[in-house]
Amino acid sequence: MNATELAVDTPKMPAPHVRERVAFGSSGLPVLGLVVLAYLGGIVLLLVGLLRLGGDDPRTSGVVLMVLAGVLLAGGLILNVGLIMVAPGEARVLQFLGRYVGTVRMDGLRFVNPFTYRRRISTRIRNHETAVTKVNDADGNPIEIAAVVVWRITDTARAVFEVDDYDEFVNIQTETAVRHIATSYPYDAHGVEQLSLRENASEITEKLSAEIAARVEAAGVEVIESRITHLAYASEIAGAMLRRQQAGAVVAARQRIVEGAVGMVQLALRELAEQEVVDLDEERKATMVSNLLVVLCSDRETQPVVNTGSLYH
Repeated sequence: MNATELAVDTPKMPAPHVRERVAFGSSGLPVLGLVVLAYLGGIVLLLVGLLRLGGDDPRTSGVVLMVLAGVLLAGGLILNVGLIMVAPGEARVLQFLGRYVGTVRMDGLRFVNPFTYRRRISTRIRNHETAVTKVNDADGNPIEIAAVVVWRITDTARAVFEVDDYDEFVNIQTETAVRHIATSYPYDAHGVEQLSLRENASEITEKLSAEIAARVEAAGVEVIESRITHLAYASEIAGAMLRRQQAGAVVAARQRIVEGAVGMVQLALRELAEQEVVDLDEERKATMVSNLLVVLCSDRETQPVVNTGSLYH
């Protein structure tokens, strides 16, 4: 199969405006310790300041302690906001004042800029199965086709910012690719040297995967595998196409039977001649060949006729 037959008609997607990069951050455990200390210190200073303000001899130090307590509690709150928990198979896309600043993929407790907006993105493997769709193949025959595609997000920035909804984008582009493949090839080649949906499943699947991958690349999506899960003629022509296939099978079977019968007749004539069982002229050979072919090629049991006369009568 040459490269021309495997060429994929893929759409031209615009170049991405943003690509994924690692966001600035650190381990969250030390920051968590600072948050706990800030909260505890703030609460202690607040209680001490309240006690001094409520005494008989209020002092300025009480106000100072309460201010310090407020600073510690506010600082602890800000640090706490910057703590995020990232589960395995997930990522967090960070934005600061609307600008993309990076992606956190490392799982566990992480500390990032507290003033960023975070969006959770799943990087796990997913699959999407298209609905059974009725389309016309390359010969104009209505067929039913469905496929499943296994995919995952490899570029979280493109998935978030290049398309409106990456789930819907993948679903629509998958169905579009399945329709395009179905209309580009016939269901059955009928003996012609060309690709067909039924007889060249591996080649068609390869082209389908390549086309889906090209269509969803703009969303930062990687296609792992795609398979055609349903392929059949539409109900209105299924009966006629079944009879056509049955007729082709009968013709092929008859051809094989005739080839075998001719070989058996040749063997019989050669054995008779070599062993000199009987000497047959051309007319009697033709009669014998005709009788043997009728017996061997008939689809019904033949009735033998016993010749009580001579060979020539």
